[in-house]
Amino acid sequence: MGKYSREKNPRRKWWLLLVVLVSVFCIVFFAANGRFRVPVSSRAVSLVLSPFQSAVGWVGTQVTYLESEVWDFLTLHEQNKMLRNEVTQLRVQNLQAQEYASENTRLREMLDYKNTATQFDLKAARVIGRESATWSSMIVINRGTVDGVHEDMPVVTPKGLVGRVVEAGPNSSKVQLIIDPRSSVGTLVQRPESRVNGIVEGDPDNPTMPRMVNIPKTADVQEGDVIVTSGFGGVFPKGLVVGIVSQLKIDTGGLLQVAILEPAVDFQKLEDVMVITASREAPPEPFQTPEQTPGTETDPAQEAKEAAQQAAAQQEAAQSGGQQVEAGQP
Repeated sequence: MGKYSREKNPRRKWWLLLVVLVSVFCIVFFAANGRFRVPVSSRAVSLVLSPFQSAVGWVGTQVTYLESEVWDFLTLHEQNKMLRNEVTQLRVQNLQAQEYASENTRLREMLDYKNTATQFDLKAARVIGRESATWSSMIVINRGTVDGVHEDMPVVTPKGLVGRVVEAGPNSSKVQLIIDPRSSVGTLVQRPESRVNGIVEGDPDNPTMPRMVNIPKTADVQEGDVIVTSGFGGVFPKGLVVGIVSQLKIDTGGLLQVAILEPAVDFQKLEDVMVITASREAPPEPFQTPEQTPGTETDPAQEAKEAAQQAAAQQEAAQSGGQQVEAGQP
């Protein structure tokens, strides 16, 4: 009997404790929701409920704070993702804007040159390729016979002479640059007191800087002189800027000098060019015998003959350069 009562009392204690806890929980729950009101004068109930109400309030506050933090984190994550995408788009737009600005500058320069060089009919073209075998001396443009472009037409930029068309297809053409060793351009010194004639050709030992040859050793050529086309040969109009003399050397024979030129055009940065499809430039004036002064008479016929021979030699050199290009092409 005593053993049974001892076993039954612990069970009754646990049941009473459980009932008390459930009762307290219900009181706290309904009090938190406003469904259970206790008299203000009941201090005992207030003392019992106060710790539980504080606990429930603290838990609610923490849950609300946690929800706010989670929401802020998710919001910041989405905003960060959107900002990253926006930065990427802005970078692409910035690069495109820079490219458009660069193209606009080049096209404006070409338009200004076209408005100035009214003696030429110009056709704008874009460089679309370079020949792998002659990377530094042959380019391909996006204009051909459909656009009125044909062989032996000069190609220029606002800065100066580029070369000439050596092969024209329906929609594209090959242009031989003046730095090609197979090219030859009749030129002269622009300085009025000089006007020395010569031939500009590419230098195989210095692919980026052409040279002016066939210059007499005593000719009036100086470093810094501007070299322009002479118009001899019938391919290049007179007056196109070719380059500036950067160095003078005596050739191996010791009778002539060679002028190393810094070209007016940067051939490594060629993007847009213009083809001269027609020229109204007047041909070079024929040689005129200078007036004779007493005591300095010379044979006019002999001087005219020498001048004619010099002009013929320059023309033959220019034409032979073109024939060499045609023979060298596959």
